[in-house]
Amino acid sequence: MAAPETAPETAPEAAPEAPRVLTEAESRPLFELAEEGKVVALTIDDGPHPRHTPDVLALLEKHGIRATFFLIGENAAARPDLVREIAARGHRIGNHTWSHPDLRHLPDDAQVREELTRTSDLLAGITGKSPAWFRAPGGDWAPRTLRTSRELGMRPMGWTVDPEDWAEPGTDVILGRLTKEMRPGAIVLTHDGGGDRSQTVAALTRFLPSLIDSGYRFTTPRA
Repeated sequence: MAAPETAPETAPEAAPEAPRVLTEAESRPLFELAEEGKVVALTIDDGPHPRHTPDVLALLEKHGIRATFFLIGENAAARPDLVREIAARGHRIGNHTWSHPDLRHLPDDAQVREELTRTSDLLAGITGKSPAWFRAPGGDWAPRTLRTSRELGMRPMGWTVDPEDWAEPGTDVILGRLTKEMRPGAIVLTHDGGGDRSQTVAALTRFLPSLIDSGYRFTTPRA
């Protein structure tokens, strides 16, 4: 008589990764790098975008630069292939909320948490890694926003240099602002999504090699 069949053993589900416990200092927005020398960090917001993100990735690859991309959840959900490409090329990926709202004006803490959690869950599902950095749209660091990002184990990152490229002021204006405001330790804000970013790409095409020729090097801040 044949032995009774037994149900195959299944591996237990992995427990969700616990949020990183941040110190009080790590819970405050980072606006400047601590590294000595001519070191800067390039950050790129509001993507991924089907046209501009590939252009930016190609430019960064050409110059051997690694950057931090702060992605909007809705855009990432629509273009997971670009999210994977950003990660595969060695860039860091940060959380820039799901729908890019002004977090100060959301009606309650639960909606702030939903904007952050939903985006982190999506990015972790695409890349296999939860984002360690968070940037509030507009740099609006309300107390509850900082509290929520801390509870989720994400460090907040601000910026030092803002060429206001989101307003599409023209390639020469963007380039002039980047050049004028640049200094060692700066965190540079630019955009590859949220509109026509061809001016930003054109400005970076001229700006990045000149910065390298001036002795600057690039880093991606570690959380």
